[in-house]
Amino acid sequence: MSIRATNQADVIPLRPLPTAVDPCPAGALPGEPLWRDLVGEVLRRERKARGRTLKDVSDASRISVAYLSEVERGRKEASSEVLAAAARALGLTLADVLALAGERLVSLAAARSRTLRVTGGRRAVGPAGGRGATGPAGPMGGVLLAA
Repeated sequence: MSIRATNQADVIPLRPLPTAVDPCPAGALPGEPLWRDLVGEVLRRERKARGRTLKDVSDASRISVAYLSEVERGRKEASSEVLAAAARALGLTLADVLALAGERLVSLAAARSRTLRVTGGRRAVGPAGGRGATGPAGPMGGVLLAA
């Protein structure tokens, strides 16, 4: 087998790419939110609520504008030092940012739970990359733990 052939292995993305069609068809639940998305959402919301620009916060936190933008959009997983610097630049603590992100996660989890109750516990899970099992276990399968 050539090196080229081995480099053409199937890759299953951790998060499906957005499509032009509705990313969450009727009856399907959105995937679990990523922590970096939640934290980025909090940073952007708090920055805008204070009327600050990316440049302002970048200068105050000594984080490049490009990197701060990537963090806000959930594209980068920022270290605790970076998050603390961004929080400080916004007049917050790291604990404030994490608490706000945690509150958002709880509200999203509650919404998912309500949707599962309404649909009778059924959820539609699309195949990953056109392959994989569908159903509650998801495209990668699942493990049932019992106490």
